[in-house]
Amino acid sequence: MLIDSHAHIDFPEFDVDRDALFEQMKRSGISNVLIPGVSPAHWQKQLSIAKKYQSPFALGIHPWYVNETFEKDIVELKKIIKQHLDNDSMVAIGECGLDKIKSANWAQQISAFEAQLQLAAEYQMPLIVHSVRAHGEVLTLLEKYKLPKGGIVHGFYGSVEVAKQYVKLGFKLGIGGLILNSDANKLHRAVQNLPISSFVVETDSPSMLPKNSDQSRNTPLLINEIVTKIAVLHAKPAVLIREQLSSSFSQVVDI
Repeated sequence: MLIDSHAHIDFPEFDVDRDALFEQMKRSGISNVLIPGVSPAHWQKQLSIAKKYQSPFALGIHPWYVNETFEKDIVELKKIIKQHLDNDSMVAIGECGLDKIKSANWAQQISAFEAQLQLAAEYQMPLIVHSVRAHGEVLTLLEKYKLPKGGIVHGFYGSVEVAKQYVKLGFKLGIGGLILNSDANKLHRAVQNLPISSFVVETDSPSMLPKNSDQSRNTPLLINEIVTKIAVLHAKPAVLIREQLSSSFSQVVDI
């Protein structure tokens, strides 16, 4: 059984059929999802969903939700993390990081990311990192803080060289639906050239659908297609790849 290492299963897109989806997942060999945090406005529903389905979760502030109130939001983040320190389902800090597609709040993004790096260091927890067109800046900050528990670089789409830098710093690379795009040559090369122990699998549901999908939303059910593609790239049986990916996830997240 695999765990989708990054799915926003608490988002409204799943309100109509969440129970049925979890049943489908289990029939498909997907035992659960890790639910990342995105903002104070989302945390309470996220925690409620995580409790109902016994899902592991992370708490953090996504760079898209960083604004002029971010210092207050960081204070709230510290409070809610402290409230859940004895909760075994809280397994990481994040999703947090840097995103140049939404660059109007760039200076605030950096400050908010550093604050969450400090929390991951303080509480000895892995970090779920969002990095879009910002690998250089993200790697510089990860090098600065040298987190003892490492973490996951979610939705990785970078070169072999960048991938190796993250792995050297103790991070796993989250491989999602982008790998199913026929033109994702850079990502295909990265997956082919690093050991399976470098990766975890994710969907970023309801986002990150592959280009050829006829679905209106992404779901954790896509995990099996992602595993199959990784198996093809490594020329190994999918069963073996599943076992290795499951082990890789367990190396980051203690559940």
